[in-house]
Order: sequence, then structure tokens, then C-alpha cells
Amino acid sequence: MSIDQRTRLLKDERELGRDEVFDEVIATALRTHGDLAGRGAAYKNALPLGLSVDGRGLTLQVRDGVMVATPGVDDAGVVAEMAEDALSDLVQDSQSTMGLAMTSRVRLTAGDINEWIGWEPILRALFDGRKVHETGDVTFRALDGGPLDLDRTFTIDDDREEIAHFLTEAGFLHIENVFDEAEMARVADDIDEWIARATPDDGESWWATDEDGLDQAVRVLFFYEKSAALRELVESDRYQWLASLTGDGHVHKGGAEGLVKPLGIVKGLSDLPWHKDCGQGRHSYMCNSMTCGISVTGADRVSGALGVIPGSHRANTMATGRDRELDLAPRMLETATGDVTVHCSDTLHRAHPPVERPRKVVYSGFGLPLLPGDEAKPDPRYSRAARAELTDVQDRISAADNPDASRRYTPGRGR
Repeated sequence: MSIDQRTRLLKDERELGRDEVFDEVIATALRTHGDLAGRGAAYKNALPLGLSVDGRGLTLQVRDGVMVATPGVDDAGVVAEMAEDALSDLVQDSQSTMGLAMTSRVRLTAGDINEWIGWEPILRALFDGRKVHETGDVTFRALDGGPLDLDRTFTIDDDREEIAHFLTEAGFLHIENVFDEAEMARVADDIDEWIARATPDDGESWWATDEDGLDQAVRVLFFYEKSAALRELVESDRYQWLASLTGDGHVHKGGAEGLVKPLGIVKGLSDLPWHKDCGQGRHSYMCNSMTCGISVTGADRVSGALGVIPGSHRANTMATGRDRELDLAPRMLETATGDVTVHCSDTLHRAHPPVERPRKVVYSGFGLPLLPGDEAKPDPRYSRAARAELTDVQDRISAADNPDASRRYTPGRGR
């Protein structure tokens, strides 16, 4: 059983110039996957996409069911302006449509941010040959061939083959009673200590604003290094067995983040909306890693339980936000103190905002080893500093959006 969906090697990433992308990379992709991408764009009813890079433009659109490229952006319904290094990253899946917005590397002059990120699965179809999800593509089967019970929970003593099969099919797990309340109390104390130490400019925390206008720390970055109590639990057999669950060779990343979920947050990265962990890009280099949530205080419907969309790790769909036409139904994972949730990095999930009680949770996880012949390359966009800077990401996304997006698109006449 495998959840490894990687199709690219890190060592193959390189800097591509604008003309090489327009004249060679896109042309080759259209010959190879133009029908697949055209089907996806038509199914999603996507407006033509214009890419404007350093004075040259190109529009991707569907003709007779096949995607084609035409010079210029006059007939595009969505126009994205970017530098050639951003274009290079986009076509290589080094950064996604949303990833470029989150790092201030794209600006929309036609269309809006939702139409722009709606092109992400279509671009992955074009450049990576991954079919855009259509209704009915994903079904769920148990090991015996019968229907899979998506509400099932497990313990560490359950049959590992059944657990692995559930993860492969559904893209998530809920494992009960992994740690006890005393162990969670020690981790909770460490979260409280480091939240109290946090300052807005420390580069090691994320902040959010509540309905009274109060800014408060909601996430401690690099928590694995700061909490001996957490390290002891993560390094124990009760947690590490997850690494060998699928046989893909997952290894613990050696990192973790401690989160608090206060009441009444109105701005900031506290209660994250639907997203995939590869939503910034790099699906074809990293998925599926496994993200594990250790329920330090437990979570239910009034204290901000985790939401997941079963099967979405097998669906090439929007990686940030939930497609309103997606035929996969969400689940809420209500946990007790000491439970562990697992979700694949390509599984859509969200943090429901707590409405009666706050909660605490730690996120850590397991990544895939390098593919044979691959070489690890540091990427400054995923460094410690870049991770910390995401605290103001909402402002960056707003700055990338098009203030004139309300103007209607007319085929053949642009906006």
C-alpha cells in the first residue's frame, strides 16, 4: 500500500527563462497533455488564462476540447503578471498559483484570486499529466471489497494492514488513546510557556487578531526543539510506528509546531480554511507526506475540531479553498485528549473555529525519503525565516488580487 504520488525529482529543478517556457515547455506540455488539460478546463468552465511576463504575454484556452496557447493576453479572462523566475517555478510545480500570491510574486490585472487559484489543477494536468477531478472519480472500498466506513477510528493495537488501507483510501486517520492526560498536560505547559514568551517580531511565532482587536500569539514554530516533553513522546514507539505504515519509507521530519485555538479570532492564520499542505506548491516533489495532529486538549464541535475531506488526496482539485462542486463530503474529527489524527499532505483539511472552548494541538509528521538518484536542495522559500513571515499572508494575497475583477469577461474581447 503506497501513498507516494511523486512525479518529479528535486535535482531536476532549474531556472527557466521566459522564452524557453513559452516556446518550449508549454509547447511540449500542450502536445503531451493538451487534451487532458483542455478537458479539465472545460469541465471547470475556466476562463482563458493569460500569463504576462516581462513584456510578453501568452493565453491558455480551450478550442475544440483541446488546450492551446495564443500570443498576447487581450482575450484572457484571467491575467497574471509575474517575473520570469516566478513563471519558471509555476510550470515546474515549485510554487503554485496560491504560493505565488502568498509570497507576493504575482499580480492579477484581470479576473480575481479565486479564478486564478482555480487554474491550479488545470496547470497540474497540463504540466504533470494529472487528470482534473470529476464527479465520481473517487470511490471508497474496504479491504474485503465492501464499502469503507469513513467514520471508523483506530487504536495502536488494531490491524496495521487495515489502518494502512484506510489511510490509502481515505487520506486520513483518527487514532485513539495514543498518549495519556498527564503526558498531554506537560506538553500543554510547554505550549503555554512559549506562547507567553512570543513577541510579534521574534520570527518564531504566528499571530492573529481577535474580535476585540487584540493581537495574540497562536502558533509556536520550531516547537520540537523547545519542548523536551514533546520530543520524548514523538520519539516513542507509540508514535514512530506510523512511519512504516504504508511501506513508503516515511521518516520523522524532526519538527513540530504548537498551536492554541482561541475564541473570536477574526484575522490571521489561526483557524485555517480548507487547504492542502501542498497548496503552496511542490505536490509532485513531496506528496504524500503525513501530517500528524496530537490532540493536547481534545477537540469537538464547539472547540474547533479538525475537518477533513475523505478521498481528496486522490483528487486533483483546488489546493486552497474548497471547490463548491466537489462531490466529496467533509468529516469532522472529534478527538479526546491524547488522540492523534493523521492526514496526507494532499488531503483537504481545515481548522474549524472554536465557539465555546479554546483548544491546544501539536502538529508534526513524516516525510518521504528522496527518490533514487535524487538530491536534496535547500529552498529559501521554505526556510525558517520564510515560515515565520507567513503570519501576514492574508495581506499578501489581498495585494495580489485584482481590484477591477468585477468587470465582466466577454469572449473575444477580454475584460
